[in-house]
Amino acid sequence: MRARRASVRTPSALVAALALTVGLAGHAAAARDAGARPAATATGPVTHEENDRVPEGSVWTQHYFPSSDRSGTQLHADVLLPEGLARGQKVPVILSVGPYFAHSGQTGPEGWTRTGPSARFQDFIEGTDLFDQGYAFVMVDLRGFGGSTGCLDWGGPGEQADVRAAVDWAAKQPWSTGAVGMYGKSYDAVTGLIGNNLDQRALKAVVAQEPLWDMYQYIYSNGVPRPNVTGTADAYNSIATMPPMADDDPRYRANARYEERHPECLTENSAGYRISDQRDEHWTSRDLARMARGSDTPLFVTQGFVENNTKPEEMEEYLDHHKGPERGWLGQWDHVRGGDRTPDGRLAMGREGWYAETLSFYDQYLKGIRPAVRYPAYAVEDSTGAWRAQHTWPVTERSVTLRLGGGSYVDDGGASARAALTATGRPAPQAPAQPDGEWDMENAPATEQPAPEGLAGVLAERRQAGEVTSSFFVWSKPLKQAVRVTGTPQVTLTAKGEGNVMLKLYDVAPDGTAVMFDEQVSLVDSGRLSVDLKATDWTLAAGHVLAVEIGSVRTGSWRDTPSGETVEVKGARLRLALGDPADDVATPGDRSPYLDTYLRQYTVALPAGPGTFTVVPGGRR
Repeated sequence: MRARRASVRTPSALVAALALTVGLAGHAAAARDAGARPAATATGPVTHEENDRVPEGSVWTQHYFPSSDRSGTQLHADVLLPEGLARGQKVPVILSVGPYFAHSGQTGPEGWTRTGPSARFQDFIEGTDLFDQGYAFVMVDLRGFGGSTGCLDWGGPGEQADVRAAVDWAAKQPWSTGAVGMYGKSYDAVTGLIGNNLDQRALKAVVAQEPLWDMYQYIYSNGVPRPNVTGTADAYNSIATMPPMADDDPRYRANARYEERHPECLTENSAGYRISDQRDEHWTSRDLARMARGSDTPLFVTQGFVENNTKPEEMEEYLDHHKGPERGWLGQWDHVRGGDRTPDGRLAMGREGWYAETLSFYDQYLKGIRPAVRYPAYAVEDSTGAWRAQHTWPVTERSVTLRLGGGSYVDDGGASARAALTATGRPAPQAPAQPDGEWDMENAPATEQPAPEGLAGVLAERRQAGEVTSSFFVWSKPLKQAVRVTGTPQVTLTAKGEGNVMLKLYDVAPDGTAVMFDEQVSLVDSGRLSVDLKATDWTLAAGHVLAVEIGSVRTGSWRDTPSGETVEVKGARLRLALGDPADDVATPGDRSPYLDTYLRQYTVALPAGPGTFTVVPGGRR
């Protein structure tokens, strides 16, 4: 959650309410001159001088309008227009739609002493000088949140109707040119992807930072629940029931308490997360990657390949289905924004110019201004920390299917793995924690657990000795030249037995240190199984070995139920998209700070075993 930029004063609620009333009266004429008071206006206008929660250089008004599904849902919007907008003057609109724009706080009360528009994207407003650049900024509460009524509907048809209504409403206002762009990070990046899928003429561009590409993947992995199967539902139920501010207008206050009068909304929301079948209509209606087929809104995305929150699952499918212009920053970071900095001042993504590039993107597609700078379509940081420019992502020079063979493992949740480590004389490692608690896409805790020191190596040794433990490994022969694993790896196998399977890819150096760089899990039922791992962009150096681990789930990132059965695996194959680092075209960018954090957490001891497959068979192409 972003820190507030605006200062917070401490008058009483009564004084704050009086100040707001004076502000409304004092600027009524200015609003009429700016054409900023259509019939739906509830309060306004207010300037920064009257309320320091209003960004400098803007005028704040509030509005209500119906959603597009004829459900009776009322949506609330906070509108920020450039101060001094002349009568009849129109500006393009940057729109953000989400659950985090409540006046009292984003994910919980933030201690404000007076009402005002959310400061969630104050960094974007300041970083682009948005109002001086001639844009309006509009924040719309999804149903069930902030000043909107209705039952919350996590990425579902109801929220899709809200996005459609918000785009249409923003395009038709008297101060709007009719050109709308969407902006967001995390949940309000998801609504941007929804906007792209809806194919509305008024939506000219979408900037989506660290989104979900398919809502199911955040809650389940091929039928295996993640810990947030309960945590996410609880988090959004909590956000939806945050109380309004004491000086919010009566309509806002009534709408904000909608769930108090309709407790079934919270029950229904929680129930949806408990549907584990990906084929159920509840989830197919939220499969944004599939629904993106044929979409063509200009799209600018960011994605951290190694982040533990909104992971790059089905990203490649979404981008394959999208046919419009694309821009992207992809790299080795966690759940951050393009302009975020670490406490010591380093850019969290490692690349300068986020605000200038996003403003240029909007200028091009909302104003028709040709970019003064030639930006690469995709700027990509790989696992070495080096940045390259390319025309699309992924760029695949060859696709290979590698025969891994088979083996056996006990689906015991890692019990035999821990016993194997204890047998070496080392202290028994604890089973990974199953985190509970409440979190949401904006503030999910790190749930991955680093492997106990030496566990991978001990398992590999036991496997080579013919024992069956919690997993088995397969190794490649050492690479003769560097190669990049990109896109979405896929493992297919035939299993005999029931339970769970975890698939991991390791980059093993000649000294036996290995980095786990991709993983995925799935339920197993006897028969043929195909599992997509997370999208990745990882360079294997010459002399390194690719190792594949197949076994039971041994991490706190999933809430699996071990079957206790021995699972026999045959005919396992790994499909990879490969690129050649020698062809890279460098583009400016520094090593993202999180990359070193990731390497520290996921580097283990795993001496290479006998190589049974070649990553690049037959040499280069």
